[in-house]
Amino acid sequence: MQHLMSPLDLSVEELDELLTLANDIERHPQKYAHACEGKKLATCFYEPSTRTRLSFEAAMLNLGGSVLGFSSADSSSAAKGESVSDTIRVISCYADICAMRHPKEGAPLVASQKSSIPVINAGDGGHQHPTQTLTDLLTIRSLKGRLDNLTIGLCGDLKFGRTVHSLIHALIRYPNIRFVLISPEELRVPSYIREDVLRKNQVPFQEVERLEDAMGELDILYMTRVQQERFFNEDDYVRMKDFYILNRQKMALAREDMIVMHPLPRVNEISVDVDDDPRAAYFKQAQYGVYVRMALILTLLEVGVC
Repeated sequence: MQHLMSPLDLSVEELDELLTLANDIERHPQKYAHACEGKKLATCFYEPSTRTRLSFEAAMLNLGGSVLGFSSADSSSAAKGESVSDTIRVISCYADICAMRHPKEGAPLVASQKSSIPVINAGDGGHQHPTQTLTDLLTIRSLKGRLDNLTIGLCGDLKFGRTVHSLIHALIRYPNIRFVLISPEELRVPSYIREDVLRKNQVPFQEVERLEDAMGELDILYMTRVQQERFFNEDDYVRMKDFYILNRQKMALAREDMIVMHPLPRVNEISVDVDDDPRAAYFKQAQYGVYVRMALILTLLEVGVC
């Protein structure tokens, strides 16, 4: 039995197989419409979520399965003090597979060690969000046709953004990847990623402060939001916040085939006037999230489709 705690749980070969399956699901949804008939997905969400929980539910329903679960700790026996280990043992009696989000790092891993069904980490604190990374990889491969030979700009909160850290870890396994890290000094990528991940693996990167300085060289721009609460004083925030609003004028500096991604939700870091640009991929990215979760459910349940 296999679980998914981190994108690195999958080898590059397994990842390619998963993404190929997701693309086939996109092209032939009817072929998979009854693949999980009689199967149940439990969504155990100890903290609120919109996109991740609903995309997991949509994925299982699209496969012909059914869904049960809870959407906050308050509506589960956790409110009575039940441990994650006990909860998953009980859930294992009711469902065939579980997607768990928890504010505590490592909680889904603990659950997987006590579970008799596959467990998917749907986000554990600031640690991992593997299905977002799989979504990002599927989006890049589908729209660019490859996961190698790419220059990727990561923009905004690179210090605290778990989606950014996971994506870096996943992409360095592919050849000829280069990163442009676009952030204010206060929100630079953590030193352990700079030293132990990028430099240690000889992955070329540069750090810049202004978005405009990077636009012309990027194959992909991955936006994240700059959060006011991360700054020590208001002046620094005011000085920086407009650097990281992507608008039509900044898009004019980019290549015609660059794509813009965002894990969502956005606040004001991508202007709505970019939404109609054919290079804006963030809503397609949300749709790819359903396909990749469908592929993951099929893979972990070992369901074959002829």
